[in-house]
Amino acid sequence: MAAYIFRRILLMIPTIFGIMAISFIIVQFAPGGPVERVIAQLQGNDVSATNRIGGGGGADAGMGGQDRTLGSAPVSSKYRGAQGLDPEFIAKLEKQFGFDKPPLERFGLMLWNYIRFDFGQSYFRDISVLQLIKEKLPVSITLGLWMTLISYGISIPLGVAKAVRDGARFDIWTSAVIVVGYAIPGFLFAILLVVLFAGGSFFDWFPLRGLTSDNFSSLSLGGKIVDYFWHIALPIIAMSLSQFATTTLLTKNSFLDEIRKQYVVTARAKGLSERKVLYGHVFRNAMLIVIAGFPGAFITSFFAGSLLIETIFSLDGLGLLGFESVINRDYPVVFATLFIFSLMGLVIGLLSDLTYTWIDPRIDFEKRDV
Repeated sequence: MAAYIFRRILLMIPTIFGIMAISFIIVQFAPGGPVERVIAQLQGNDVSATNRIGGGGGADAGMGGQDRTLGSAPVSSKYRGAQGLDPEFIAKLEKQFGFDKPPLERFGLMLWNYIRFDFGQSYFRDISVLQLIKEKLPVSITLGLWMTLISYGISIPLGVAKAVRDGARFDIWTSAVIVVGYAIPGFLFAILLVVLFAGGSFFDWFPLRGLTSDNFSSLSLGGKIVDYFWHIALPIIAMSLSQFATTTLLTKNSFLDEIRKQYVVTARAKGLSERKVLYGHVFRNAMLIVIAGFPGAFITSFFAGSLLIETIFSLDGLGLLGFESVINRDYPVVFATLFIFSLMGLVIGLLSDLTYTWIDPRIDFEKRDV
């Protein structure tokens, strides 16, 4: 197993390199850039994602002391909208954002900085990229962690129950509910929850902004716990809907495949109870395919999958941060979040494989090609 882990770690290096290289190349051909944004702001034509960027107040916040090497392609001597501006000012902007260097040099410096986990400063926020990510983590951790726990905590027992009662009325009705839930987009269900329960048109039972109330620090411990779950109830329900359906059906089908195998018939013939057969023999084998889908589900809910939910419920997390950074051409934040979550996905994938061997010791990855 040690040799397999070592090979997987080595494989992460070219994988990360490929992800960053492809992304960097795409950015070279993307229209616009931080220089164009500064020019647009100077001329009153800025079209940034939101006006919520904090800590520095627009482009001027990114003008102090940065010499980062990330960004879009080197532009020609004429920028769109730069007519009439001092060429020395344009040259200063290019140097400020690192565009005075050729693309290969910028890419090499970016990788060297990232190897040392030096992600630099945001272009348009007076804050380091790591500090900015730390500020957004509580929202993303809350959404990702609770969504995963709830969806797996409900889906696995429900999937087992459906497999045991395959074809019965319980299975038919729950399948209908699950299919309907899977067909409803999470963001649409979130809007429905807002309309019904968050002061939209009917009830005003739940808050619509933030993870806690303004007086959170003055509440007792029990009050803080209640306030926390009061704020996250609707976002978590909206995010768990589609994941709940997927995991339930996956668990049911996996159990059905295992229940029909010969070792289950043999176990029953030996007089073992149905509970012993299901959870002592079938469960371990049936859960392998469910575990295989865990890394992708966790990363999706932790980052990209929460973007629309964060927007609807005014939660300032990593999903919204990444989207705003792309729109605002804040490339240090864009590439840093891409690097961090790509690395996190690869590490979780390795942990998933190790979990395979813990659940079923018969699996030996060292005998297989990586």
